Amino acid sequence: MAHAPPGSPAPAGGWRNPTPTVDVIIQTDHGIVLIRRRNPPHGLALPGGFIDEGESAEEAAVREAREETGLEVELLELLSVYSDPARDPRKHTLSVTYTARAPGSPAASDDAEAVLTVPVAELEVALAAGHRVRGEALAFDHAQILRDFVALRATGLRPRPRVDRQR
Repeated sequence: MAHAPPGSPAPAGGWRNPTPTVDVIIQTDHGIVLIRRRNPPHGLALPGGFIDEGESAEEAAVREAREETGLEVELLELLSVYSDPARDPRKHTLSVTYTARAPGSPAASDDAEAVLTVPVAELEVALAAGHRVRGEALAFDHAQILRDFVALRATGLRPRPRVDRQR
């Protein structure tokens, strides 16, 4: 994937900047909530989406969780920011990723075709084996995000910044 040099003007006269998004790791009494994406790129994913103009990242995280799962989440903490230019095949995005807690049972709506609640132990085994959960591929960089979450739970340490010095 070719990328324009930082600060280079876009053909339309604007600037080429990553689009801000959010992802939410929702913990329930039964496990971590994943959605099956209705729209491309297909696969399992964390609830999340684009931050609307005039909306904070925190507001977007709560809204996207509600829209895709029907859950009213309480944001707990910032896990990390993920900004690899290849993380989303549609365009360069950066994700502000939160952990959250929610009571109740999720129900798919909006961009979610289905919703799954995966026990953390099952998730750990699946992630150790690759990028699939219950036989389905994880979209975007969500396998890495979930690995970072599992490591945070095990060690209390946040993910370290990753810099690809090859670009």
